[in-house]
Amino acid sequence: MKKNTSGPRFKALLEAAKITTTGFAKFWGTEAQNIHNWYTRGVPAYRMEEVSRLLSVNSDWLKTGDGAKDSPSLQMPASNGDTFDAQSIRGVYTVIDPNDIDLPFFKETPVTTGSKKTHVILDPEQSIRLPRVHLDILEIKHTDAICAHMIGNSMAERIADGSTIAIDRGLTQVVDGEIYAIEHDGMLRIKYLHRMPGNALRLRSHNSAEYPDEIFRAAQIEEQRIHILGWVFWWSTLSKRRPAIPFL
Repeated sequence: MKKNTSGPRFKALLEAAKITTTGFAKFWGTEAQNIHNWYTRGVPAYRMEEVSRLLSVNSDWLKTGDGAKDSPSLQMPASNGDTFDAQSIRGVYTVIDPNDIDLPFFKETPVTTGSKKTHVILDPEQSIRLPRVHLDILEIKHTDAICAHMIGNSMAERIADGSTIAIDRGLTQVVDGEIYAIEHDGMLRIKYLHRMPGNALRLRSHNSAEYPDEIFRAAQIEEQRIHILGWVFWWSTLSKRRPAIPFL
């Protein structure tokens, strides 16, 4: 069996791709020192195939220097579910930043065509990317995060109609005054929630002038199928108009 001499080649690949030791370590979820050790000790045998595919090189070449360098494979999902793409073009590697999370979209839609009854379901045609660090800072599990669209102006001027919102399904316990997404008998609603005596809930809109508070007793919550989807931790707001340039 030939000796693993991959260290210098691995280091050269990262340098050609302009990937820092720290950046690669962050992707693998390890310390930069561990990756630095690979430069001298070589890529561990159990990582060789995956690292080779990520950097689009032949694993035998990476390990020993023998054979063809290039690999026909241009991408491979990493073990943590990310995709880290590397593409060789005239010896220059382009690497897509792996530090974003793709979040699935959910939407309110009729139960059947033409029906006035709605429900909240996954929209397989939409997703949105958010920085991984935003979720990590808030201690949100990546699998708990979903997105949806704000419908209506009940939360204006805080969250505009049509804004994209991100929801943490891992936080459904009501913290008074926080914004939550709820499914109310099939309707997607975004509200401030407050606990009330007797397991009741107060739903409050930011646009309280048009949308007064609603209070639901425990029995009503069950009867009207009010279900807390999760805590709203992020939203985007797009300007409604492009400003006119004066003096033209």
